Amino acid sequence: MIWSPDMYASAGVGVLALLLGMLFTRIIPFLKRFCIPVPVSGGLLISLLTLLLYVIFGIECCFDGTIKDICMMLFFTSVGFQCDVKVIRTGGKPLLVMVLLVAILIICQNLISVGISSGLGLSPLFGMAAGSVPMCGGHGTSGGFAPLLEQMGLSGASSITMAAATFGLVAGSLLGGPLGEALIRRHRLAEPGENGDIITEMEAGEASAAAEASTQETAFRGYLKGACLLIIAMALGSGFSKLLALTGITFPTYFGALLVAFAIRNLAGLSPKAERTLSTGRIVAIGDICLQLFLGMAMASLRLWELASLALPLLLILTAQVAFMTIYGAFVAFPMLGKSYDSAVLVSGLCGFGLGATPNAMANMSAVCFKYRYAVKPFIIVPIIGAMFVDIINTGIITLFLNIIR
Repeated sequence: MIWSPDMYASAGVGVLALLLGMLFTRIIPFLKRFCIPVPVSGGLLISLLTLLLYVIFGIECCFDGTIKDICMMLFFTSVGFQCDVKVIRTGGKPLLVMVLLVAILIICQNLISVGISSGLGLSPLFGMAAGSVPMCGGHGTSGGFAPLLEQMGLSGASSITMAAATFGLVAGSLLGGPLGEALIRRHRLAEPGENGDIITEMEAGEASAAAEASTQETAFRGYLKGACLLIIAMALGSGFSKLLALTGITFPTYFGALLVAFAIRNLAGLSPKAERTLSTGRIVAIGDICLQLFLGMAMASLRLWELASLALPLLLILTAQVAFMTIYGAFVAFPMLGKSYDSAVLVSGLCGFGLGATPNAMANMSAVCFKYRYAVKPFIIVPIIGAMFVDIINTGIITLFLNIIR
């Protein structure tokens, strides 16, 4: 039996997951101490309940992802408005280092998975289905490469990659926050709550933010302006994405909107007056809300029963991937990034999109920053890498590996 709630009911379940996560974080010290993102704790409870429905009553929950996808698009569009070229230039070296770290991570993920599968006497294609395709690629890349893997001879490639991507989504969310928090505590890089909450830090330094908050009407106009700019950028980005598709290269669905928002932000930055009218602080706040809603709906809609069908070799490979990600983040990425507070936040983000997806990376960093303080560069670097570099690098390396093992 399949239960398919409409998009409104599906969104309601996601919001319930978010509210439950807020409650759990408030009453369970463990969640706050280890920076577990709010949507993860609440969403996992909902997904466990849907698992019980499936196991006991045979009811398969298929949630509508329409509103979830809209929230994702709004969030990444807001990220584009944060990408100020002047700030990117100041953080050029960490950006290049992160790109290098991501490339090395993708290569290692495939070497680990192919090596283990070959050692167990299995097809190297089985290893590829549990390598960077579902890990750094997530569900999107899994869906794109599964047909190719099946054509090359891997039976059930779609189920394997999607189950592995689901595992990675959960693991990336659970690992990133605690690892970043552990690095901060171990190296005494910051004290909890020393600089206030993340939204306050995002809006700090903007002269317009204080003025906009002076009256309710002015604040309303600021948020309305921000929402309108987001929708305009999304509309223009939709057309731009269709043009990008003509190149034959697969880009994330949000890539066009992110680039349009990036262009609007930096064109407006040429004039101080135009830049002040953007209401960037309000746009960031709207985007952060959409991120939480998106992850709440995404985590609540996880099909955990897919993990029950994983064979022992696949579980072994995925466990090795998580172990490697932990070691790589703590002993390779953190030192290469400079062993600073920003480095620890970046490591939490690396775990997010290294095992799951870019929204998980953003949620991991948000969870760490909520406890300590906001970090500007990580919230610029990670979305840029997630949108512009990960998919392109991953696709190239996967293609190389597939041609080698063919």
